[in-house]
Amino acid sequence: MHAFPQEGDTVTTRQKQFAESGYLVLPGLLPDPLLGSLLPEVDRWVDEGLRDRSIAACLAPDVHGPPPLLELELPAHGRLLTHEPLLEVLSELMGPSFVFHHLHSDRHGAATTGKPWHHDHEPNDREDPDLLMVHALHYLGGLDRTVGSLAVLPGSHREHADKTARAHLGTAELPGEVVIDSLPPGSTVLMNSALFHARRPAGPAPSRPRYFVDASYCQAGARWRPVKPYWRYMLSRARELDLGGGRWPELFSARHFTEYAAAERGATA
Repeated sequence: MHAFPQEGDTVTTRQKQFAESGYLVLPGLLPDPLLGSLLPEVDRWVDEGLRDRSIAACLAPDVHGPPPLLELELPAHGRLLTHEPLLEVLSELMGPSFVFHHLHSDRHGAATTGKPWHHDHEPNDREDPDLLMVHALHYLGGLDRTVGSLAVLPGSHREHADKTARAHLGTAELPGEVVIDSLPPGSTVLMNSALFHARRPAGPAPSRPRYFVDASYCQAGARWRPVKPYWRYMLSRARELDLGGGRWPELFSARHFTEYAAAERGATA
C-alpha cells in the first residue's frame, strides 16, 4: 500500500484518525521562510561535526559532558520546536499541557541505510499507556521513493511490545503497512511514539538529500524517562531562550521527568 488516509479539516477527524491509526500526515505544514533557515542549520549540524559531538555526549557523558551546541540553540530549530500551527495540532491530540522531550536532526544521503522496524516510546513513572508521547517527524525537503520512504504499521501503537520486537524483520514489507513516499517540502508526520515504523533505504540515485528533523513531546500527567544525560541543561537553555514565549508554560518544565539513568538510555540520540 503506497497511499495514506487524507486528513480532514476538523479537530474531531484528526483526533479520531490519530487514535485509530497512530499517525497523522500534515503536508506542507512548515512555511518556506522557516524551511529556508532550517536547511542550512541542518547542513551546519552535520558538516561541522556537531551531530557527532551530540551523540558522543549521550554515549559517554562522563568523558564529553554536554555538547558545545544544542540543536534548539540554532535559531530556526528553536522556532520549529514551538511552531504555533504544530503546537496547536499537538494540543488537539494531547490536551493543553505537554512537555518537550528531545530534538534530533540529520541529513540522509545515498549511503544512509534503512532503519529496521521499531518504535520510540519511552515509559512514564505511572506506567499509564493512555498518556501520549508523540513524535513530530519533519521532512524538510519532502519525501519520495528515491530518498527513502517512511513505512508505518497502523494500529501497532496499541500493542505492549519492546522497541525492537520487529527489528529482526529489517525494513521488510509487513501486512497492513502504509508507505508514505510522496510528500511536498515542509511536511510533517505526527506519530504516536509507540507506533512501529521503519525507514526504507534511499534508492541508488537519490533525487536530493533527505533532510530530517524529529521532535518529541509528552502529555503531562506523569514523569517521563529522559534519553539525554544533559536533559536538565537542555530544558534550562530553552527557558533561557524563552522558546515557549509564555504561550506554553509547561513545555520546558523539568518537573515532568524522572532522573536520567545511563543503563536506560534511549536510542534516539
